[in-house]
Amino acid sequence: MAGMLTSRTAAQILVDALKIHGVDTAFCVPGESYLAVLDALYDAREAIRLIVARQDGGAAYMAEAWAKVTGRPGICFVTRGPGATNASIGVHTAQQDSTPMILFIGQVPGEFADRESFQEVDYRQMFGPMSKWVAQIERADRVHEYVSRAFHLAMSGRPGPVVLALPEDMLTQTAAVADVSPYQVVQASPSAGDLEKLRGLLAGAKRPLVILGGAVWTSEACRDLQAFAESSGLPIACSFRFQDLFDNRHGHYVGDVGIGINPKLAERVRGADLLLVIGARLGEMTTGAYTLVEPPRPKQKLVHVHAGAEELGRVYQGELLINSGMPQIAAALKGVKLDGSAWRAWREQARADYLEWTKPAANPGRVQLAEIVAWLRERLPEDAIIANGAGNFAGWISRFYRYPGLRTQVAPANGSMGYGVPAGVAAKVAHPERVVVSINGDGDFLMNGQELATAVQYGLPVIFVVVNNGMYGTIRMHQERDYPARVYGTSLQNPDFAALARAYGAYGATVEETAQFAPAFERAARETESSGKPALIEVRIDPQAITTSTTLDAIRARALKG
Repeated sequence: MAGMLTSRTAAQILVDALKIHGVDTAFCVPGESYLAVLDALYDAREAIRLIVARQDGGAAYMAEAWAKVTGRPGICFVTRGPGATNASIGVHTAQQDSTPMILFIGQVPGEFADRESFQEVDYRQMFGPMSKWVAQIERADRVHEYVSRAFHLAMSGRPGPVVLALPEDMLTQTAAVADVSPYQVVQASPSAGDLEKLRGLLAGAKRPLVILGGAVWTSEACRDLQAFAESSGLPIACSFRFQDLFDNRHGHYVGDVGIGINPKLAERVRGADLLLVIGARLGEMTTGAYTLVEPPRPKQKLVHVHAGAEELGRVYQGELLINSGMPQIAAALKGVKLDGSAWRAWREQARADYLEWTKPAANPGRVQLAEIVAWLRERLPEDAIIANGAGNFAGWISRFYRYPGLRTQVAPANGSMGYGVPAGVAAKVAHPERVVVSINGDGDFLMNGQELATAVQYGLPVIFVVVNNGMYGTIRMHQERDYPARVYGTSLQNPDFAALARAYGAYGATVEETAQFAPAFERAARETESSGKPALIEVRIDPQAITTSTTLDAIRARALKG
């Protein structure tokens, strides 16, 4: 009961704090450095589900992906030293993707500190540049304070990761402390003056374009933004890896601004007289390496709305910079009335360009990836979640899939490989009632494919797809462009992925031509439904199918021609 003093160990206080702050799921790899927390989680096992991963990087990815599909902080526990260094990949992803996440790390006992004792690392130095806050809890009676601050920071302004180190001896110390209240989400709101100036800028525009991105969106915020788009007639694009912020089937959606952008949309970004950027950081991927929108003063008039005040003016100056959370700006924009007739033709042509761009395009070989993705977009239910890692294979998803709405896409904006398998696991943990399809490249899959064992252990019927071209495709593409015909270090000798899946206890199938995919997927769906176990479909594609619009030979020929 709040306010009552109860004597508990620091580990028990920590787990009680997690329950108070609404945590019902945590991911981990166990370690002796935080055994006391594992013991406290045992007592809380009816309230907090603990998912044990096979590698700390997989656990951290799971926590980050779980946060993406729930909107709440992802919780991860790892042990000191190697556990923490492995988990750093998930922390970096959470930082660049603006994902709320809290990583708890077991730490050496305080009596051994600063001796370079077994697996000792200074986490303040290690995680300082890639997190919102790093701290070490030295006293049992301050656990509530530190954990509360961690939740508030992870969810406030621009969301992100927080790291808390837990010295092993501190966890068994006792303290008589009162419980606290749950954290509150703190976000700024736009002022009346901001909205008035924005209305004036839009009223004077002829070629406006809205780009959505970033975190802290809610379903209501997306609905409000859609209402604003409809009432104003504005064209809506989404930034790299945030395509699910606006229904891609809607007549106002004009495409994604990221890697492999539609060239016509790229020209539209350059040619816009007003860019209204809501939530996106305008990083390298969204700006085409800072060429579509040039720093520090873009050619286009720029209105930049962001939840983090520190992001505004960081790279780009603008006509108007607004510090606001997404629900707050979307609710305010819903009430803005504009005459969109001046840009109606501009928007309609942009939509026509998008529809043309997303018609399946042929690639070399017997497997046509665009047709497979187009089949999935027609076959999957509206609330299906697509998880993917990083690699050229993801270009087909970005271009040809149509995301219906918020939290149907789980992908790493920081381009981190090995993400797709743990992300698929986490999405199914968060939403067991929804179809989850995890799409991976071959090199991508083998970085965290062991988490297939986690999916089997917890009965998570995810359908995994492995697109196998026998190489690190993205690097091979760059290699042919910059050092043509000097192929080195990018080839892969892969296992039989379907047989590997069966060895884990999952269903496995292999696809070597387009017509085989639909029946293989339907069979996988039936198998997962009846068994409660995951399935894996290996799709073997021609190595020449390197991107949605070119081949390896064509890239090499252009490079050799000079």
